[in-house]
Amino acid sequence: MKLTIHQFDLPLKHTFKIAHEARDVQPSMIIQLGVGEQYGLGEAVATSYYGYTIEEMIANVEAKRDEIEAYNDFENPEQFYPKLEEWFPKLSFLRCAFDIAANDLYGKQKGQPLYKLWNYSTENIPASNFTIGIASIEKMKEKLIEQPWPIYKIKLGTDHDLEIIEKLRSITDAVFRVDANCAWTPEQTIKYSRKLKQLGVEFIEQPLPANQIEDMPDVVKQSVLPIIADENCMVYEDVAKCAGNFTGINIKLSKCGGLTPARKMIAKANELGLQKMVGCMTESSVGISAIAHLLPELDYVDMDGAILLAEDPATGVKLGEDGKAIFTDLPGTGARLKS
Repeated sequence: MKLTIHQFDLPLKHTFKIAHEARDVQPSMIIQLGVGEQYGLGEAVATSYYGYTIEEMIANVEAKRDEIEAYNDFENPEQFYPKLEEWFPKLSFLRCAFDIAANDLYGKQKGQPLYKLWNYSTENIPASNFTIGIASIEKMKEKLIEQPWPIYKIKLGTDHDLEIIEKLRSITDAVFRVDANCAWTPEQTIKYSRKLKQLGVEFIEQPLPANQIEDMPDVVKQSVLPIIADENCMVYEDVAKCAGNFTGINIKLSKCGGLTPARKMIAKANELGLQKMVGCMTESSVGISAIAHLLPELDYVDMDGAILLAEDPATGVKLGEDGKAIFTDLPGTGARLKS
């Protein structure tokens, strides 16, 4: 295998603020994994909330470079994944980058987009939301007006959350989703759900801190809106724990370790009757294009990362004005670096 690391500081169009951090630049590492004349691309972004820095990720990759480049038994991503678990046992963001690259490489070797290799149809896929980060209400209104969209996910976690939704609702009839980022109490969640439903909100994401899961059955029972797990659903083993405690799950490729484990999580959610969503981490078109191939299996998706960027170093699957993915005819994920 030939390993190449690309490092980027992805500039954002606007400061992105959620309940626990704010940023103007998204550090990103793009892995290029080659076999012969073909190569695949995968991405990992750095976030202080999860304790990842680009420098540390690169150092961990370099420590395994000799083993990675000596590997000569690549057949498919599923067969390759145990090696990723061996090389990066506690580093899901790195496994994600390599697994996306492996899937992209495999698609190129087979000459097909991933969704076709998986026998998925793209005829009926969910539209992505566009995320509005926490800011002053006037600034949030400006962002919403600047980017007309059919579905918005509103980041909350302030002392005036209902007022935010009321003021934003006054300027659009788009569907709203809200993400409380662990900032609410059980009582708030139940109470807010009634008003939020009246305001055209579709679901509530992760209202309570992850360690308060014992309160979730009552919240789900009394809430008039679906409750989607985020921090409570990081890896495959968490899916079963969410049954009865949430209406659905939000899968993040970076958290679970890539497309290969994400597909297993989707299958388990189907078995348990949980709604399925995949979210992004403000990746470039490399990461976003990978998410797109899971769309036929999803109820909801949050894949707006690339359109939050002032400059994208890659091309790939795009979002149309209706929020739906526009696929390329290229094999693999369809992502390519611009230079």
